[in-house]
Amino acid sequence: MKTIVSWNVNGLRSVHRKGHFEEVLKDNPDILCVQETKSLPDQLPDELKSPPGYHSYFHFPTQKKGYSGVAIYTKEEPIKVSRDIGIELMDQEGRLIMVEYPDFTLINCYFPNGGGAPERLRYKLDFYDYFLEFLKKLHAKQKNILICGDFNVAHTPIDLARPRENETHVGFLLIERAWMDKFISAKWVDVFRHFYPDKKEAYTYWDMKSFARERNVGWRIDYFFSSPEMLKNIKSIEILTDIYGSDHCPVRLVLKN
Repeated sequence: MKTIVSWNVNGLRSVHRKGHFEEVLKDNPDILCVQETKSLPDQLPDELKSPPGYHSYFHFPTQKKGYSGVAIYTKEEPIKVSRDIGIELMDQEGRLIMVEYPDFTLINCYFPNGGGAPERLRYKLDFYDYFLEFLKKLHAKQKNILICGDFNVAHTPIDLARPRENETHVGFLLIERAWMDKFISAKWVDVFRHFYPDKKEAYTYWDMKSFARERNVGWRIDYFFSSPEMLKNIKSIEILTDIYGSDHCPVRLVLKN
């Protein structure tokens, strides 16, 4: 069985210093996808650049240090690695990396938060649309596709602890959730909800300032999505709430043999 772990680390060097990066690697995942690395290549120690037994690939922001960034650590060397969706405004923040294997393609993406200035919400919504168009073209050529990462939106009220209080907050706005509806209507499958359609209190992100994790006042904003063709190859999915070190916890997906 092949295991894939996705985790917004909220600073790759930070989780490494706390020992949690190694904790995840001890579980021996075949592929580890991380988001929000917040570092540039020359800032990473060797054990983060190339852990033993893994090929590592990064996408760093070109305009802003200590911000965004994604990485993939993989035991099997991919056939191809891509880092862009072809839109400079979208690609310069280092938010996407894609690896192709003989039997499937994996996309690791860190979607914009959308908070703060109004133009950041617009950027987020534009990013969503460009990403969906990118996927449409990719899916026309490749059928077995997995997408993982921090989508920065809770899709439905079951996906966060306090939906009513957050209806006007970025991350649960109707316009963001409408894009998720559009995404799913395009046949992309939320793998966790496929296996657990009614499971409550299953979250992947908690506000650290309010100690929300201790009370499980969280949000499910970290996902695995599958193309319909890939779904039959998925055995299980699990939210790893026992892994600390970030304001997000990892999500683990297991593929069938």
